[in-house]
Amino acid sequence: MTTASRDPQDRRTVPPLADRPEILLDISRLVSRVLHKTPTGVDRVELAWAEGLLREAPERLSFCLVHPTGFYGRIPTETARAFLKATRAAWAGEIDIPAGGIGRKLHALGVLWRMRPRRVPAGGSARRVLVQSSPHHLHNEALVRDILRREQARFVCLIHDLIPIEYPEYARPGGDALHLKRVRTMARLASAALGNSAATLRSFAPHLAAERREIPLHVAHLGLHDESRPAPRPPAEPYFVCLGTIEARKNHLLLLNIWRQWAERGEPGSIPKLIIIGRRGWENEQVVDMLDRCPALKGHVEEMSALPDAEMRAIVAGACAVLLPSFAEGFGMPVTEALALGTPVICSDLPALREAGGDAADYLHPLDGIGWHNALIEYSAPGSGRRAAQLARMQAWMPPSWEEHVRIILKTVEEIA
Repeated sequence: MTTASRDPQDRRTVPPLADRPEILLDISRLVSRVLHKTPTGVDRVELAWAEGLLREAPERLSFCLVHPTGFYGRIPTETARAFLKATRAAWAGEIDIPAGGIGRKLHALGVLWRMRPRRVPAGGSARRVLVQSSPHHLHNEALVRDILRREQARFVCLIHDLIPIEYPEYARPGGDALHLKRVRTMARLASAALGNSAATLRSFAPHLAAERREIPLHVAHLGLHDESRPAPRPPAEPYFVCLGTIEARKNHLLLLNIWRQWAERGEPGSIPKLIIIGRRGWENEQVVDMLDRCPALKGHVEEMSALPDAEMRAIVAGACAVLLPSFAEGFGMPVTEALALGTPVICSDLPALREAGGDAADYLHPLDGIGWHNALIEYSAPGSGRRAAQLARMQAWMPPSWEEHVRIILKTVEEIA
């Protein structure tokens, strides 16, 4: 007869290793993104899950994926570790990957060959839990059912948002129907679900109720990927930063119209710069037209993409504030990342963003153009009292951590197994 041991960290009773469930982590999303040099937020979360579970539960962690060729299978642990390490290094700009052409394609083919699926082993743990942080392949309910059957596993997933369903006008054409398939798969097959915010779980609840199911739901705020503070970029002039993919729901248009107004009315040397960091997305023709063709914005608005993480963080650390005037968000990682770097945040007054920024950030309605205009003037002024007030509030703000996030994953796995 085995006895349980005590965990000195939190005094919870911890079952012996032989009695603890096997964890099977899906890394399909990261492998599918092998041709992309710059990670999305979803990419970063999947890597954080992998690194966190390797740190906290390596002895009972295995890796799997749905390969870009369509086949499902396991990945040897050492092969997965090497892939994750190379992915982290590529994002940091520490390894040289061909920028394009045949060299980049050959690199991708090499990665895809090494990450080819292996056969699912027979037998194994009677209590196996498949955990997945991305929506990759969840639109295919039959495939997910088949994977769970072959693995004899229960399923835990992370829900990032339901924005394409709730705001289809901000999604690609057909994006709402595709995302509804993913949400239905989670509502029908998950044994438990995590949400990156309470706001996301509130949006998910009606879909779960429609399937007449009740499963454990837990909020797991997204942690920070690097809590060190880099030396800020030396500012030649005051500047603001807007972080995130350039798409309609991010409301870049509000900021561009404010900067256009400043440029047409003010003295050139008195206008702070706007730095937009993010790749160009979808449904954003008017924003792209302004960035490419508006003469008044030249020299006042700078667009950047594919930045190494260290350079991006240095730019954020030197900004007057990070701006996020979004119409909809699932959580708001730019908010927590900026506050952790000691940079104030001005963002939309959305429930998910209030979960991220707490009492520290300044919140405005995304359609309050005058309010945004006035806040930007105040924050860019030397010795700004409004900015100083936020800096004071930030002292009491506590950043979310990946360590706590991973503990919630493990607790959920134990709960359903």
